[in-house]
Amino acid sequence: MTEVLFDNALWPQGRPALSILTPFKGDDPTPLLTALSRERGDVELVILDDGTNDAGLAARVETAISALPFPARFIRLTTNEGRSKGRNRLVSHARSGHYLFLDSDMLPDTPTFIGDWLDLIAKQNPAVAFGGFSLDQAPPNRDHALHRAMAGQSDCLPAAERSLMPEKIFTSNLLVRADVFAAESFDEGFAGWGWEDVEWGMRVAGRWPILHVENTATHLGLDTARTLADKYEQSTRNFARVVASHRAVISRYPSYKVARVLKRAPLRSLWRPLLKAYALTEAAPLKTRAFALRLYRAALYAEAV
Repeated sequence: MTEVLFDNALWPQGRPALSILTPFKGDDPTPLLTALSRERGDVELVILDDGTNDAGLAARVETAISALPFPARFIRLTTNEGRSKGRNRLVSHARSGHYLFLDSDMLPDTPTFIGDWLDLIAKQNPAVAFGGFSLDQAPPNRDHALHRAMAGQSDCLPAAERSLMPEKIFTSNLLVRADVFAAESFDEGFAGWGWEDVEWGMRVAGRWPILHVENTATHLGLDTARTLADKYEQSTRNFARVVASHRAVISRYPSYKVARVLKRAPLRSLWRPLLKAYALTEAAPLKTRAFALRLYRAALYAEAV
């Protein structure tokens, strides 16, 4: 594994109050960097290219972090090491007492996004806080309509509603105190897409409170229906890993409950592909497509429960 570092001129400065940690692979993070550059604050940025191997993109990232008004480090890997390992690597370069995991396809929803996180640190010093995410700035592309409908219903929730299952967090916009992460890092046994952040939340929630606040960022990286279905297929092994370690917690989740019901249904290998095919049919009503894709995911997870 080759690690190439590029630091902006401000990187040698002292220990900041907050480290913004952003991984990417293939995505262009420069819109996020441009948005972050509009704020001032006692922060640093550490950004990781997890094996994209695109020299043009890397050059644009270097230019963007050179223009940031705060310290920044750019890490380039020649080989992809995955979501958990990549985020653990980001932490190894961070120098502050709090980490903000902020995905590269996010865009802050307010001009005081960083300032609001810094205020929360100063006033409450939370162990963990999740700011939530929205779709407010995501363009209404037809190809992303299914993902938008599903995310809007299940993921873009107000803080009060998210607090009912505090462990169900995402690394898209997540604040973590350094001592908490030193005790509980991401499980590098997860591979591919899905569940490594929720599993981390399950472990942490047993030891520290997880605060849910309203400091959202827009998720710009919506997927096509086919890509979303592919990700669900990739996530089955990770879901099984969570079930093995946290069955008591995950048994409260609708995806687990439906999977348990579908496990008793005969001939899954015959009707499960039909659910996927319907979900991918753009001419079908959006609500029924979303229902079919959720059932398809549960039918996949039935193998793990």
